[in-house]
Amino acid sequence: MADRAKVIIGGAGIGGLIAALALIERGFEVEIHEQAPELKEIGAGLQLAANSTRLIIDIGLGRELADISWEPQGKEIRLWSTGRVWTLFDLAQESVDRFGAPYYMVHRADLHQMLVDAVDKRAPGAIRLSSRIIDFIEDDRGVHVVNADGRRFSGDLLIGADGVHSAVRGKIFGAAKPEYTGLMVWRGIIPAKKLPEHLLRQVGTNWVGPNRHVIQYMVRRGELMNFVGVVERGDWTVESWTAAGSHAECHADFEGWHEDVHTMIENIEVPYKWALIGRAPMQAWSEGRTTLLGDACHPTLPFLAQGAGMAIEDGVVLARCLDAFWPDYETALLRYEALRLERTSRVVTGSLENGRRFHNPEMANKETAEAYVTREWRGDRVNARYNWLFEYDASSVPLNEKSVAEIS
Repeated sequence: MADRAKVIIGGAGIGGLIAALALIERGFEVEIHEQAPELKEIGAGLQLAANSTRLIIDIGLGRELADISWEPQGKEIRLWSTGRVWTLFDLAQESVDRFGAPYYMVHRADLHQMLVDAVDKRAPGAIRLSSRIIDFIEDDRGVHVVNADGRRFSGDLLIGADGVHSAVRGKIFGAAKPEYTGLMVWRGIIPAKKLPEHLLRQVGTNWVGPNRHVIQYMVRRGELMNFVGVVERGDWTVESWTAAGSHAECHADFEGWHEDVHTMIENIEVPYKWALIGRAPMQAWSEGRTTLLGDACHPTLPFLAQGAGMAIEDGVVLARCLDAFWPDYETALLRYEALRLERTSRVVTGSLENGRRFHNPEMANKETAEAYVTREWRGDRVNARYNWLFEYDASSVPLNEKSVAEIS
């Protein structure tokens, strides 16, 4: 479609790749500039609820996604001290029946490679490595970007999908102000063969306790367990996913916790630790021919398991708006913002609230702990916290002005 735009995307992360695929599907030309010299996604596990998986299925990658995923039967809450179990919600067929798509748990690297392969197949050569965007200018002919080695590229639009340290955001709006949350995260991968059978049940588990919590679930078809432990600590402020800690330090951070937690810690291959840094959601994402998506504009703490989900939704809604309103890119970008601002801000707020809920000091007291968990994870409260997330369909939400106020 010769009348369609050429869209330059800064960043080949999950959000940028989804945006690229959604734009390619609608006839746009894409050019993705990735600063890394090779596409090797770091990190560990991701949870993809129905609001995310339906979009990946819609772009023709349903079989590929199922092949790399682990599908839990449900999620549960466990108490840090006794290990008592409460059902959070049922999944598998229940997710499909209620929300129209499955709930999957995946290794971030597997999902990333799947999306890279899809872009390479549908638009060979679209991904340009070792190409870090450091500047750009706009004129009436388009947007012109400059990368770190001086090369220049031109297109009709620029999407900043370059994460929390976004250079595109910095150019338009200035750098975000990071604030240490007081939370430090342990993460690691555990080979399933190292764990006892009772820890390999087909459920994802949130362990909750005073001042800390643990999340465990399987990835890569059940071959690996993803471990995440969040601790209130003020002495570690390094925002890095590659800083290694020690098993002894991780054990100490969960002293007194159930033996199952320590069994997992003991078997983590490498326990990494990183500081959770918060950034306020932005109230505007676009200027001229440039806009942002994902962590570049609404970085989210991981306590609703929706960070990747919001970036995936952004990419699809943005592509739909450009498709609907092109060549009126100003209207398209304004509509995209209007449709996404409230929802993504609500996720940022809800994630903070969930973090406080996971760490409530009432759980330190044996007399109040079980009553607290029973109350906070009662069915009606769980539905209020999660149903609005899972029901949302970025592929069909109305794009007209009247619809904007209806999006929650």
